[in-house]
Amino acid sequence: MILRPNPPVRSNGNDAAKRVYAFGEDFLPFGNSGLSKTFTAALWMMGSIGSFSAMAVAGRELGTVYDTFEIMMYRSAVGVVVVVSVAFATGTWRQINTRDIGVHLGRNLAHFIGQNLWFFAVTVIPLAQVFALEFTSPLWVIALSPLILGERLTKARAAAALLGFVGILFVVRPAIAGINPGMLAAASSAVFFALTIMLTKKLTRSQSITSILFYLTLMQLVFGLIMVTYDGELTLPDLSHGPLLLLIGVAGLLAHFCLTNALAIAPATVVVPIDFIRLPVIAIIGMLVYAEALDIWVFIGGAIIFAGNYISLRVESRKPK
Repeated sequence: MILRPNPPVRSNGNDAAKRVYAFGEDFLPFGNSGLSKTFTAALWMMGSIGSFSAMAVAGRELGTVYDTFEIMMYRSAVGVVVVVSVAFATGTWRQINTRDIGVHLGRNLAHFIGQNLWFFAVTVIPLAQVFALEFTSPLWVIALSPLILGERLTKARAAAALLGFVGILFVVRPAIAGINPGMLAAASSAVFFALTIMLTKKLTRSQSITSILFYLTLMQLVFGLIMVTYDGELTLPDLSHGPLLLLIGVAGLLAHFCLTNALAIAPATVVVPIDFIRLPVIAIIGMLVYAEALDIWVFIGGAIIFAGNYISLRVESRKPK
């Protein structure tokens, strides 16, 4: 039996924000009255930034006990329970279907590889370096979006991404002298995250967010179960680690929920530069929680990144509806 989703609501040009979201078209916690699509997407990205930061801290704490495949397996198991429970509670389980299953598979395989590399990186190098190297993914998105998504590459979008990359160079300046496995893992994860972002955008054209998140958690749980015994060992969850495992599962799901909502509203080349704000945020968290070195270059880089985001938001917000 194939469950067909409720079709997206077509906009008439004056109601661009009206579309089927994860829990129905009325689920718009930020509202849509008087807000541009770009500004609404930016609000969704604030939720994504907070969730990804929480996941980084939880991943570092758990990484001393569990390997990355185990973390991904437990995270996905929590995600499946949450998604299925909410879907049945709200009636949106009917939106889950098997159309575009190949795109789901490609997206989630790319994300599984990238996320494992990312979890490894957060355990071996400073959090700010992980996020800085991860943020090379917008360059891949901007370069490939016209080919994969058919989006127009404007001068403002290109300038915003390039300005953000300049800010990243300021932040990672002290680390340029040396390369280690953690930095290579973080840099490699960026390529897979870029593919994930573009395929997510493609899925939002025909799939509800409930369907996208359901296959995200289910497929990655299967991937985790397959890979978790690669070393012949399985670390069972300890009661004391329960809160962190729950946090990493919920935060990971919430991050993708917010990101997917943002991508459903605005083009990827608008949404992704907003995510640069994560860098100064995680740098400060690393300093306060793990006593990681923080100098003036982090704030200079953060200011440059903010400038790029501000330019993008201003230009996109002034466009005629």
